[in-house]
Amino acid sequence: MDDQTRIEIEAAAFRRLQKHLMEDRQDVQNIDLMNLGGFCRNCLARWYQEAANERGIEMTKEEGREAYYGMPYDDWKNLNQTHASPEKQAAFEVAFKENVLKEGN
Repeated sequence: MDDQTRIEIEAAAFRRLQKHLMEDRQDVQNIDLMNLGGFCRNCLARWYQEAANERGIEMTKEEGREAYYGMPYDDWKNLNQTHASPEKQAAFEVAFKENVLKEGN
């Protein structure tokens, strides 16, 4: 497989993951993704922002989130985010430290 085809396939897979999380499984909360998988939609938005920045495209955290979510993040939260139990919040603190802070961000 040539590099361009690989890049196109990787991009298509990313778009499918984004669609799955944003349209097909809006019920899956970010806190559950982070607690179980060590990443969430916000991580994907941050990785998107970082990739843009690495290529000389200025993009803020909020701009990266809006690009990923397709709307301002606060709007998405108001539409989709539910209250997390104290147990989920405690697990999130551990997962965030292990997966996000470990990356140096």
